[in-house]
Parts: sequence; structure tokens; C-alpha cells
Amino acid sequence: MGNTDRAVRFLRMMEERGFEPDIVAYGNGLLKEALHLFSVLKVKGNRPNIVIYNCLIHAMCNLGQQKEVIGLLNEMRETDISLDIFTYNILIDAYGKKGIIFDAMDTVDTMRKQGIQSNVVTYGILVDMYCKEGMVFKAENIVDTMREQGIEPNVVTYNALIDCHCLQNKMDKARGVFQLMIKNGCARDIWTYNIMINGYCIANLLDKAMKLFHEISRTGPTLNTVTYNTLMRGELQHHSFCTSINTRPVTGTIKEVEAADAIFRELRLGMTT
Repeated sequence: MGNTDRAVRFLRMMEERGFEPDIVAYGNGLLKEALHLFSVLKVKGNRPNIVIYNCLIHAMCNLGQQKEVIGLLNEMRETDISLDIFTYNILIDAYGKKGIIFDAMDTVDTMRKQGIQSNVVTYGILVDMYCKEGMVFKAENIVDTMREQGIEPNVVTYNALIDCHCLQNKMDKARGVFQLMIKNGCARDIWTYNIMINGYCIANLLDKAMKLFHEISRTGPTLNTVTYNTLMRGELQHHSFCTSINTRPVTGTIKEVEAADAIFRELRLGMTT
């Protein structure tokens, strides 16, 4: 197969997979191959479209290749390929993950000046960004703005907000958002529960963590290893089992060890069925 055919097939694969191609998952090696085939395609007179550019920019952002991203953005402008909502979301997300709030918001403003309105993904990225910086009030303002625009937060946005409250040990507020999801018709996923369980464990509210664990065991969603690991860690760390076993009688931790052991046995059972 010639290089041109290979390039066309590879880049068509990128188009079909859209926002999350293999080059993002597999890192720098596959990105180099993608860029080589991208160059071959252009030399042969084929014009890449916005989807292909977005795939490459997404991968470069994930790998921290800022200079290369700027190069591709300039190339897009030179060839009259306009940035779309996906491009802007990729850039905003990259700034947000680095905690560069000014540049993230400046990109949002640029996007709006181009006549492109924020979507649920944009707002979710901003909420997550502010939450990671501990700026809960800003995150809550973003959620209010979403609703004013007629956009309901999705599970990713709610999860970010819950996690922020949990990390600040504000479990009442986390629980409030947790309950609000059902009220607003947003189904909780396993990560919602994992975040809440982890928050309760950190706050030494293990009874509430176990209550949630039993709730999802009965009604779903499907438990994963993070759920079990979080509970086991919470049980053992709360009672300092690892150090106390050599400093005081084991009888003081029997109940907690049994609880952790029960979780471990349930995990093993789940992995073999």
C-alpha cells in the first residue's frame, strides 16, 4: 500500500472516531506517525478538514506540545479553516488542566466573539477548572449561567462540583448537589458514588460511605475496583490498622478488619463472575 493510501485510510479513521482518536490514547509515538501521514496527505494535494485538525490538536494538548498546537492553529487560519466549538473546547480544557484561568477565559471570550456559544462541554470544563482551583463560588456561578442559557448540567459537571465540596470537607453541600441531580433528572454514574464515598471516608463518616455502597450494590450502577479500594482504604486508614496492629490488641480493630475483609471478598467475587 502506498503512503498516500495509508495516509487517507489513517486520517479517515481519525475522522470516524472524532474527538477521541487512538492518537490521544497511545501518545507521542502514534502522534508522530499521524503527523507524518498528515504531511503526506497535504503534499499529495488533499486538504485536511477541521475534524483531523481537532484530533491532532487534542493529542498535542494532552502531550503538552504547546508550540506545535500554535503551529497547527496558524496553519488552519492560513488555509481558511475556522475553529469550531470542538477546537475551542480542546484549548479551554488544556488551559484549565494547567490552572491557567486567564487564558482559558480569554479563549472563551474569543470564541464568543466568533459567534460560537458555549455548550454543555464548555461549561463543564470551566466548572471543573474552578473546582480544581478551589473556587467553588465561581464554579457555582458557571452552573447558574448554564441554566440561564437553558443548558442543564450533565453528570460530568455535577461530579466536578460534588468532588470540589468533598475535597473541602463540605459533605452537606456535596450531598445537596448529589440529591439535586435526581431532582433535575440527571442520572448518577459510578463516579458520582465513588466521589461521595471517598468524601465520606476522608471525613471519617464511614457509616454514610457504607450506606451508599449498599445502595449501589442493590440498585446500581455497577461497582468498580475504585469503589472497593476507596472503602477498604477508608476502613483501614480510619482506624490506623497498619500501625495499631503492632501497638495494641487486635480486638480493638476486629470490627473494622472484618468490614474491610468483607469488601475484599465481595470484590474477588465480582471479578470472578
